[in-house]
Formats: sequence, structure tokens, C-alpha cells
Amino acid sequence: MKKNFTFNHNPLLSEKLPVWRARFVLVVLLSASVALVCRAVWLQGVKTDFLQAKGESRYARVIELPADRGKIVDRHGDVLAVSTPVRSVWAIPDDVNLTPAQSRELARMLGMDASELNRKLASEKEFVYLKRQVPPELADRISALNLPGIHEQNEFRRFYPTGEVAAHVVGFTDVDDKGQEGIELAFQKDLVGQAGSRRVIKDRRGHIVEDVESIKKPREGADVVLALDSKIQYLAYSALKQAVTVNKAKAGSAVVLDVKTGEILALVNNPTYNPNNRVRLSGAQLRNRALTDTFEPGSTMKPFTAALALDKGKFRFDTIINCAPGRMTIGSATISDAHPHGALTVAQVIQKSSNIGSAKMALSMPPEEMWQMFDSLGFGSQLKLGFPGEAPGRLRPARIWRPIEQATMSYGHGISVNLMQMAQAYLVFARQGDLIPLSLTRVDTPPLHGKAVFTEQTAREVRAMLESVTQPGGTATLAQVPGYRVGGKTGTAMKIEGGVYANKYVSSFVGLGPISNPRLVVAVMIDEPSGGKHYGGEVAAPVFSEVMAGSLRALGVPPDAPLRPMQVAQTQRSDADVKEGM
Repeated sequence: MKKNFTFNHNPLLSEKLPVWRARFVLVVLLSASVALVCRAVWLQGVKTDFLQAKGESRYARVIELPADRGKIVDRHGDVLAVSTPVRSVWAIPDDVNLTPAQSRELARMLGMDASELNRKLASEKEFVYLKRQVPPELADRISALNLPGIHEQNEFRRFYPTGEVAAHVVGFTDVDDKGQEGIELAFQKDLVGQAGSRRVIKDRRGHIVEDVESIKKPREGADVVLALDSKIQYLAYSALKQAVTVNKAKAGSAVVLDVKTGEILALVNNPTYNPNNRVRLSGAQLRNRALTDTFEPGSTMKPFTAALALDKGKFRFDTIINCAPGRMTIGSATISDAHPHGALTVAQVIQKSSNIGSAKMALSMPPEEMWQMFDSLGFGSQLKLGFPGEAPGRLRPARIWRPIEQATMSYGHGISVNLMQMAQAYLVFARQGDLIPLSLTRVDTPPLHGKAVFTEQTAREVRAMLESVTQPGGTATLAQVPGYRVGGKTGTAMKIEGGVYANKYVSSFVGLGPISNPRLVVAVMIDEPSGGKHYGGEVAAPVFSEVMAGSLRALGVPPDAPLRPMQVAQTQRSDADVKEGM
């Protein structure tokens, strides 16, 4: 007969568990309870940082306090670059919940296409910028819409009051306020300052509900005071722009230096750009050609050859050099003057710009002496002004010079320089034969002496030669300045393309004034003039005259010559240091 068992009479329940098992379970439960209690006491009573950090991570934030970027000002304190407050509109895509009408309105206010806005809001990122550098008044109107997930933050935007006039000197910053060109890049560490920070409490929508404490105060960027003179800068800009337009040139550059201090009072290039509106810019517009572009200087090198010959005692101011018949064969090559000359003094070689006379002076000296002179003037080396992309030029070692190369280098072929190098080199004639470094920033204590290159007497004699170049019979009568004695040298060199000389020219003029007590050096270069004139005396010398005249008056330099009409003779073609017969 089958027996029926109830649950209470189940045989398994009659089995007794071992005593040790029950005790083991009790110990485990008690141990776990004690551990939990100890952990709770440890976290809430001893080590509270963990829970506090977890809690603060949900509402506390450390926000960055941007530092004002330092201003860039000219020597008189006129502002060239300043930061203005703007805002950026950003979003947390996960928090955004806009109606189609709100999306269209936001896109309209931001000047965006609605589809582009929706694409950004659909991003999987936790943070997206909708638009940078929005005017504060527009940001306030967007904030008033109280759109979920849409936020603003304070930023700065750089403003350049002089626009394209000083663009290549000042440069510009990017959207993150970091220097990209010019002074903005060269002095980035000084200008940028150091951001600060504050701890705040924000709600889930990112709005600050409580300002807790200041962690670090921002350190404002330092102001940079340039040597630039805004009046002289504008004079140079206007004169160069007109010359490039009138002569239908590809480009041009001009530089103005203070002889006493080495300060760069003006530096202009054309074409230029407006740093406040950089939407359509090409690389050519951004180039600081006075420093980045090199060219064969042509006859502007001849005064250095004459100075070395005088300094070494090979020639005197009035030594006669036979330049007939206007041609000279060296090895298998022939050099020539544009117009044949007979016997010329050293001074007339410079005044008439004779290639033959210059070559004969050069060949009377060892190549090493010429190389040493070129090197002392800074040719072939960077000026190290801090500008990006500065080209050092080309000066080959003297040991590989052939006689024909030494001859042509005496009048500026086979060597390449940038315009700033040429301007600095002419300081040796404007001063007492010594060379001082250039400065982008204002110099309060002028250097008493520089590096000696030529003797004081040589510098004085070459100044007289340079003045004769601007007088009737010289190659640059258009460089004269009413009321002031000035001097300089023309240059007209063919450009090299594909390793050969092309029918394109670089026209230049480098000069100084007033001759009685030089204060300024002005250098001008016009690239590829195509308006019917290409000689330096016709194209670049008038720019020198206009810039020098305005600059001397702006500085209050007293006249050193009677104020009478300029004695302008037809510019002679003998400055044609154009490559001929080679």
C-alpha cells in the first residue's frame, strides 16, 4: 500500500544539519555586516573626498577665465591690434530639443543654413560649436530664446584699426586668438597672457547658479610697443600702392629705417590684405615680401664694391678707371655697359653706374676680401627679426668663385638678397661705416657704436658718390627731395626663371637722407613693372622721393638744402645693370 507524505512529514526535514555549517553562515553574515558598517564609516566619516567628488561631478565645474591678449601699438601709442569681447554659441546635442520653427529661427540668427545647423545638432559629440565669435548683442538675443541645450561662452576677437596698411607687420590671429603671422606670431608668448579659472555650480542645462571661488586669476598679456610710426607707414603704403598700380607691376615693397637706432619705422608690401576680413586670401597676399622674397640686387651693390676698394687703398675717390670701349671679356663671357663710357673716376663709376668700372675694382681684390665684406654686411644670413619665413638670400663661398662671377657680383648678379637686408646694409653709409642691428620694437636707448665694416672716411666719401647719383648727370634725378640733400643707388636686374635670365625686371632704389646728417634709409623694390618703364631710376626712385620727403617732415628733420625746384635731367640708361652679353 502506497504511503502518502505531507510536507511537514518529509523525511528530508528530519535530517539534522551539521552544527559547523550554521555557525559558518552566521559568521559570514556578521562579517559582511561589519564590513559594510566599516566601509560606511570610512567613506562618510574619515575619507569623504570620494563621495564629495562624485557629488560635485554632477553640479560643480571649473571654468576657464580667458586672459586679455596684449595690445600691439606703434611708437606713439596708437593701437595697431586690440582684442574685443565676443561670444561663441555652442550646444550639447543630447540636451537639444528644438521644434522645427526654433531650429529655423536659430539658423537665421546665426547666419547658417538650417540643414547645416541640424547636422551639427545631430552630432554624437558631447560638445559642438555652432558659431564662433558672435557679437555680444546677437548672443544676448539667442540667450533670450532660452533654447534647451544651446549655450554661449565669452571669447575675444582681434581687431586691427589700420587694416591693410600695417597688415604684413602686425600679422593676425586665428579663431582661437593664437598668432599666425607677423608680430602676432613673433611675440605670441608675450601677447597671449595666462588664463585663470573659477569654480562654479551649474544646473543640468549648463547655467551658472552659484559662483563658488576663484582658483587662479588670469594674467593679462603684455602690450608690444613697435618701432613703427603709423604716419610714415601710411606714407610708404600710399606711395608704394600708387607705384605698383601706375607701373602695372606684379608686386612691390618698401622699408624705412632710423639711422640712429636701427628701428624699422615702416615696412609695406603690395599686394596686401585686410586682417579684419580674411575670407578670400591667397598665399601671395600674405607674403611679407620685404623679408621672404629674394632677388638679385643689381647696381645697388656697386657702392659696396667701391667702398671696399677705397678701404683697402686700391683706389681713391678720384682714381681714373678706363671703362672704354664699354665691353669687357672675362674668360668666355662678356660684360658690358648699357652706354659706353671712356675714362671715369671711382665717383663717376657710381654716378653713371658703370658695370665695367665696378668689375675692374672687384677684380683688383682677392675674392676672400669681397666675401668677408658681403658677410659682414649680413648678406647670406637671416636678420633674425622673428618674422616667419625670412629668407637668408644666397652668398656662395669665395673659394668657388670664378673671375667672371666675382666681376658680376660687384654689380649685383650671382648674389641674392631680400629688401630688408639691403636697407640694413646701407646703414654703413648713413652712419660712420658701422652696422647696427635692426629692431621691430621701439628702442629707447640707441646704440653708440655698431660693428665696424668700413672706415668713417670711406663712408663719408661714398655718401658723396650717392648724392651725385641724384644730381644732374646721375641715374636717379627723380629721387631728389625739395629742401633736402639725399643720395642713393638705382638697381635694375633681370629675373631668373628656369635657370636663365628672362625679360622681366626687378627695379629698386636704396637711399638715405639728409646727406649732411643722415636720419633715414629708405629702400624700394618694384617687381616686374610692365607699364613701359623698368629702370630703377624711373620706377623706384620716385617712390623713394615721396616717402623720404614725407618721413623727414613727419620727424621734424630740418632741411639742409635751399628749397628750389628739382634739377631733373632725363634718367640715364647707364644704370642698366641688366645682364647683357652673358
